Amino acid sequence: MGAAVLKQKITTSTIKGFEHVNRYWDTRMRMPAAKILPGECYVSKTGEMIVTVLGSCIAACIRDRKIGIGGMNHFMLPIQKDSGGGAITAELAYGNWAMEFLINEIIKQGGRKSNLEIKIFGGGKVLSNFSQIDVGARNIEFVLRFIEQEGLQVAARDVGSDHPRKVLYFPDTGAVKLKRLRIRANDTIEVREREYIESMNKKPESSDIELF
Repeated sequence: MGAAVLKQKITTSTIKGFEHVNRYWDTRMRMPAAKILPGECYVSKTGEMIVTVLGSCIAACIRDRKIGIGGMNHFMLPIQKDSGGGAITAELAYGNWAMEFLINEIIKQGGRKSNLEIKIFGGGKVLSNFSQIDVGARNIEFVLRFIEQEGLQVAARDVGSDHPRKVLYFPDTGAVKLKRLRIRANDTIEVREREYIESMNKKPESSDIELF
């Protein structure tokens, strides 16, 4: 397949509403991939990979285990009470909107709540200047409570500790590849997460900030 044809295939095979997510051809895995940032969510109904990098953030990987449709969100803080209603916006940086949005999108694509398989990752304690508030722990507490209240169960988890994570998720099979990153060697993740939290406080409606 020529490069131009491949590029066209990748850019046109998304589910409506996820056009702003960065999609590319992963040469190592030899498959289409979508990279999501804080405040983003992506749902797939074809064989592709969803990628994100997490510090104190949480990513929930959710799929209908019977039909292989699923996706991933990436949220920064647990709860926001008011939403502007956008699909891929700053509101999805908050756990309550991110979880509801992802589950609803999977159901819209033919999934059933009773068939959902949930795996959660992240919530590391990586923000050294937030010593009085463990953002990661609050995110973990929120997502576990949310899942329980929805009558669902966690199939797998890798949360907490003091390291960032890179997560590769394959919704059609439910497989996950996870790499724990060395935060002491590079503080880029901590710096960008701290800046992202500050930007949420200053401009809560903004959705154009890249974290990773």
